[in-house]
Amino acid sequence: MFDPPRDRDQLAAIQLERLNSLVDRVIGANPFQSPRLAAFAAGPRTLDSLRALVPLTCKADLVRDQAENPPFGTNLTFPVSAYTRYNQTSGTSGEPLRWLDTPESWAWMVKNWEAVFLAADATADDRVFFAFSFGPFLGFWTAFDAAENLGCLCIPGGGQSTSARLQSILQNRVTVVCCTPTYALRLGETAAEEGIDLGRSAVRALLLAGEPGASVPETRQRVELLWPRARVFDHHGMTEVGPVSYECPKVNGLLHILEESFIPEVISPSTLSTMSTASTMSPHSIHGELILTNLGRVGSPLFRYRTGDLVCTDGRAPDEPCACGSVEIGLRGGILGRTDDMLVIRGVNVHPSAVEAIVRRFAEIAEFRVNVRPVRSLLELAVEIEPVPNCSSGERLAEKLEGALREALNLRIPVASVPPGALPRFEMKAKRWIYHQAGSA
Repeated sequence: MFDPPRDRDQLAAIQLERLNSLVDRVIGANPFQSPRLAAFAAGPRTLDSLRALVPLTCKADLVRDQAENPPFGTNLTFPVSAYTRYNQTSGTSGEPLRWLDTPESWAWMVKNWEAVFLAADATADDRVFFAFSFGPFLGFWTAFDAAENLGCLCIPGGGQSTSARLQSILQNRVTVVCCTPTYALRLGETAAEEGIDLGRSAVRALLLAGEPGASVPETRQRVELLWPRARVFDHHGMTEVGPVSYECPKVNGLLHILEESFIPEVISPSTLSTMSTASTMSPHSIHGELILTNLGRVGSPLFRYRTGDLVCTDGRAPDEPCACGSVEIGLRGGILGRTDDMLVIRGVNVHPSAVEAIVRRFAEIAEFRVNVRPVRSLLELAVEIEPVPNCSSGERLAEKLEGALREALNLRIPVASVPPGALPRFEMKAKRWIYHQAGSA
């Protein structure tokens, strides 16, 4: 049963107790973290002193540590022989990281994913389909174990075509589908092409992760149009920190941080100063970069980690509960973008999520790609769109999108229509933004 934290003071006490326990186990045992925690460990220990005394950690620090201490780096609290799980980041924003987990740390992450399922009202009566191939990325590995723990019937969909996955979803009377937002669209579009009415399926929930798209209203509406009986539930996490948030059962597109497992902050990406914490939430929404301290991944912990994710708080006071009853910090619109993905195009700040929101207004667009090229020391964008098969005019559709982009962004961005099937489809994280070197075709 979904039962979120409802008392801010009690939640803060749980966080501090778990933080102290984690630090006691890590200090002196973890070569990477021990010097970073020395001042805090000496006490007095408070949530405020964590922010004051522990430096921020960024991905570059971890990449450098693994390069200098191959293959796994020094952010390990135990000997390598104590670890049983290996994952790595996708490498979509820099060098991939290798990540190890002990059985204890893995169980902690699985428990967090159980909360994601419970917020979506999952029970042992559900049949959960995992529409992707398991690989080295953390992906839905923990989700599979969490669904099994809850007693759900877990159905893997690896090594299957999209058509075969649709048949499995229908034949097995699947009620919950886990995949990326992009692949939920692909499944829905393939069903329409093959004359499959997903309104007659048993699917009631789509748990989407791996990309920000599920909290982009236009993308969400597009997915729910293709899956008329299902509600979209967004979720986010990272290989470095594990499952982080769940979608509010009462408010679409609002993600709650699992604060019994994480201490969140929102900082200014430019000044690195803390703008908001869960105990200092403002009645005004705060926009900045999400910082996380995990409280249970003992084997490979992170303290004050710069996630690179841009978020906006929902503007509640610290002790004001959400409509769902939770006092956990809320992120309006989920993950809005990343600090490293904003582009400046002719003086205009452009985020990929903003472009996606505009593209998804057009139901006739099946897929798109954005080409980024330097032209005379400036960056320029060009968009390719693939219309749905029954689109009457791809050229006219391209003109309409070009106009919508110009109106929303005050930029002229050329749009070209390509033949059906010309653009790639993605099972895991979509790679729609292609960066070209100067002079490349």
